[in-house]
Amino acid sequence: AHWTEVWIPHKEEVWQSAEITKNYKAGDSFLHVQLEDGTELNYIVDPDALPPLRNPDILVGENDLTALSYLHEPAVLHNLKVRFVESKLIYTYSGIILVAVNPYKQLPIYGDAIIHAYSGQNMGDMDPHIFAVAEEAYKQMARNNKNQSIIVSGESGAGKTVSARYTMRYFATVSKSSSNAHVEDKVLASNPITEAIGNAKTTRNDNSSRFGKYTEISFDQSYQIIGANMRTYLLEKSRVVFQSENERNYHIFYQLCASSMLPEFNHLKLGSAEEFNYTRMGGSTVIEGVDDRANMVETQKTFALLGLKGDFQMDVFKMLAAILHLGNVEIAAVGDERSSISLEDKHLNIFCELLDLSCDKMARWLCHRKITTTSETVIKPMTRAQAVNARDALAKKIYSHLFDFIVERINQSLQFPGKQHTFIGVLDIYGFETFDVNSFEQFCINYANEKLQQQFNLHVFKLEQEEYMKEDIPWTLIDFYDNQPVIDLIEAKMGILELLDEECLLPHGTDENWLQKLYNNFVNKNALFEKPRMSNTSFIIQHFADKVEYKCEGFLEKNRDTVREVLIEILKESKFHLFENFFQDNPVSSLPFSSTISIKSARPVLKSPNKQLRMTVGSKIVKILNSYTPIDDFEKRVTPSFVRKVQAMLNNREDVPQLMLDTKYLFQVTFPFTPSAHALETIQVPSSFKLGFLTRV
Repeated sequence: AHWTEVWIPHKEEVWQSAEITKNYKAGDSFLHVQLEDGTELNYIVDPDALPPLRNPDILVGENDLTALSYLHEPAVLHNLKVRFVESKLIYTYSGIILVAVNPYKQLPIYGDAIIHAYSGQNMGDMDPHIFAVAEEAYKQMARNNKNQSIIVSGESGAGKTVSARYTMRYFATVSKSSSNAHVEDKVLASNPITEAIGNAKTTRNDNSSRFGKYTEISFDQSYQIIGANMRTYLLEKSRVVFQSENERNYHIFYQLCASSMLPEFNHLKLGSAEEFNYTRMGGSTVIEGVDDRANMVETQKTFALLGLKGDFQMDVFKMLAAILHLGNVEIAAVGDERSSISLEDKHLNIFCELLDLSCDKMARWLCHRKITTTSETVIKPMTRAQAVNARDALAKKIYSHLFDFIVERINQSLQFPGKQHTFIGVLDIYGFETFDVNSFEQFCINYANEKLQQQFNLHVFKLEQEEYMKEDIPWTLIDFYDNQPVIDLIEAKMGILELLDEECLLPHGTDENWLQKLYNNFVNKNALFEKPRMSNTSFIIQHFADKVEYKCEGFLEKNRDTVREVLIEILKESKFHLFENFFQDNPVSSLPFSSTISIKSARPVLKSPNKQLRMTVGSKIVKILNSYTPIDDFEKRVTPSFVRKVQAMLNNREDVPQLMLDTKYLFQVTFPFTPSAHALETIQVPSSFKLGFLTRV
């Protein structure tokens, strides 16, 4: 006889299949089951939470998860695993969402012939593919004259950047313009450049985007590409001056060092990446299988394709080299209270020579600060630690200005005469991440992912409920799992970011004082906030995806994001022409949407009482995220498509390669479900829909 099969949890495999060998009666404390290897087991059960049922074999391997009879975590994982391991298929639909498993190798499924095969087809008629999502967006735009947006999300290392690249290539190929001079090539050329200056090796990914990118591809009335515009935000500036073990700085620095022997780079006085503090800190200057020198040639070619010729490129390389030399400037401690830099310092002299700066002033003001009161100006010496901080802040400032400047120049070369008729936006935001040590950067990234998750929930369930109303199918309005409470914890009045901004205003504000305020306000009062048992320097947030422990050290400094005024004044005196616009008093802030669109904040952003106060990083992020995920406004302007990236761990066993799913990051795979206590709520959504959401034929 064939008994019912269920899934039971397993430490290593996450879930394992088991067959029930005796009838279960209400009130029994365990199930009699037999595992696939023949082991008999009395599995202890909680009558209120019986193990999930396994789908009949005929349904396993379906290309749309919503076709499964039972849609729960093990069913989703098993279906993805069967498709990946047995059929080598990386794409699966989940209704309107495309789930993509990262195979960690190039697959031959992205050629022009495949693009043309998907062009003009309906989404359900072809095998799931990133091109099917791109075609759907293109078709909807052309048919309904409505702007579209493709949102690519997933954890760090899941393959988002590559997916975003493929969608852009699809649009470039199907909407080729006969008259426009290589506009598609230019749009695609923006990717390698932004990856060189904004991507780096982390412990989870050799080519991790360390910034968020929203690319708006513009079309004319014939739906041919006429140009594009790119917005970037949340660049991880701290990486310029610090990398964790086994991580690298931005690729461009290594490309430059690998090319330093070429005659055209002699004047930069560079050497191997091992010689510079800012590139050797992670102890990992080389990526296996990556040729930095060859990539430098590619970077130069794509600059040229965008019309950014040799002189411009050399100016950029000059600034990058200057940053590396600045990192090698020796700061000596003079007693406990003072520090000094020798005017003979080789790297200081090269830094000042490259950027046309005064060596004397730079050496003096890296080690001193000016304190202005109402009556007088006092010059105070700085300790070695303070001087090192000042030097690193300057390096980060120069790099972030350079990054913004390059993006601005790319946008200029992608500008077009006339008016865009419609656009398709592609959002590639870095994924939720948690490392051994998490700081302000991870906090911002994870907050951004909370906002995206909310956008996703509202959009997917809202669409589904509208569908039912349209078809006059009886249903009950349900509250699906909402992550608004954790967003409120971060951004609402007296939330984490406002308390951080407040502490930044205090002359003697410290990370520790701020953390104490968090403990006082939230411990035992907010279920999503915890104090770690063994630490007085960290706090834990229960995110939608996972619990993350953040170390408070450096939060204030990174949020303030300031460089001493006197150092900025020295840079302003430089004759180096790229600096002319870099350090204006009122740089134009770039919001992630064009100026023609009025942006309605999702919740009021609090005005600071001090009008002179520079905007902190935290308040900028709230402003950006609320402007690019205001639900009503976004829905009116754009129809989003979602691509969910999944990270697969391939384990080289002697038999067939198994798809290993990292239990800690399960949430990434089971999207849109969560492994939290709320998981069942989300999964049970369909019961009030009479299961239509799952099994609609």
